[in-house]
Amino acid sequence: MQHLAILSKKLDLLNKILMKEKTIESRWYKFKKPPFNAIKENELVYFKESGMPVTAKAIVEKILFFENLNKDKIKEILLEYGKQIGVDISYFEEIKDKKFCILTFLKEPEKIIPFEINKTGYGNMSAWITMNNIEEIKRR
Repeated sequence: MQHLAILSKKLDLLNKILMKEKTIESRWYKFKKPPFNAIKENELVYFKESGMPVTAKAIVEKILFFENLNKDKIKEILLEYGKQIGVDISYFEEIKDKKFCILTFLKEPEKIIPFEINKTGYGNMSAWITMNNIEEIKRR
């Protein structure tokens, strides 16, 4: 499988991934949804900022899944992995009610030739898309 992660432009997360300052992509959810249990080691994750073309990719080195989160466990995750995620403990306020977390450890991030995508069928608000091959959503 291959994946597309859509990142917030205002937080400059994509640049932090490329500079290897951010080595973990985290997703926090109230309900289980992709990539929960849908991502594996050595798969490719492509990255784009909201409203922009896809411009980078990285390889999944490792994944950690967390379920049934509570406030203490969330704080524990942030204290242990926050720097690699690119956040500090203040991020807790944004995610304090989440029940699921996926930590995707990234290796070999690199810029790629930019391309546009077509998210039709995946939901306009999707911030993570899992597919067999990125070619499926490349705009021709």
